Amino acid sequence: MEYIAFDAHKHYTLASVARPDGQLVREQRLPHERGALQQFLAQCEPGAPVAVETIGNMMGAINKTDKLDVRGLNQLQRNGTLPTVWIPPGELRDHHLEVSDLFGARGRALLRQRLALLPPCTAYATQQLLEQVENLDRQVRGFEHQMQTVFKPTPTIQLLLTLPGVGLVLAVVIALEVGSIARFPTTDKLAAYAGTTPRVHASGGKTRFGPSRPDVNRYLKWACVEAANAICLNRGRAPRRHVSRLYERVARRKGHQKAIGAVARPLAEATYWILTKQETYREPNAVAVSSTGDKRG
Repeated sequence: MEYIAFDAHKHYTLASVARPDGQLVREQRLPHERGALQQFLAQCEPGAPVAVETIGNMMGAINKTDKLDVRGLNQLQRNGTLPTVWIPPGELRDHHLEVSDLFGARGRALLRQRLALLPPCTAYATQQLLEQVENLDRQVRGFEHQMQTVFKPTPTIQLLLTLPGVGLVLAVVIALEVGSIARFPTTDKLAAYAGTTPRVHASGGKTRFGPSRPDVNRYLKWACVEAANAICLNRGRAPRRHVSRLYERVARRKGHQKAIGAVARPLAEATYWILTKQETYREPNAVAVSSTGDKRG
């Protein structure tokens, strides 16, 4: 008899096969390609039980690696102590696509390729959603065309278009909501007005940072956050850009939402300097100090 364990990741799954006495039969890294899993299982004993990790650390161990995870799963199977969950049968499950932006150009192309593989009702619903997304894209492009005819490419808008993640719509919003940059004596004032700075509570020698204040310019905040999201989606095209590296660094430690907020602030600060100096956006120095006092690499 054999026991099989899978430790699934985004692009691959580590598979491990062991005998009842714990002796390792084989381990293999399986790419997420059609047929790879089926080919692996064809080499295993028919009817062998399979365990899949469903939570972060089922073994509760200090060290966590792929091999420790799959071997631990098989140990739980052999001991009869493996927690179980219900998995819907194949006829209830839909196909899964691994793509960063499902409704982007690549994601929609993949969806159209897989429509024939979906159950009829799911294929119909997916087709309708795709048409809605594409119709919305056409409407957005129509609004952008109207904006191009209404808003003249002023020097201010041209300068703001050099900001990372900022296109015509966001440049217009930023220009209109900031107005005269002379209203703001420092970068901190504009960053706070744009809602990109957290609340600070300092007491008893301890400092705690909370969410942004509610009394901010919400349109300007939206523009900065949207630009940060655009940077996140397209960071692979400019991985060495300061804001791309900033997103990656913060996202690893604190997650996506915190990273978006971290990127939105330097965009607001860059807006201040662009409009104050009437110069296009420039990448920060290799080692610079932000308004919070942290060094940037």
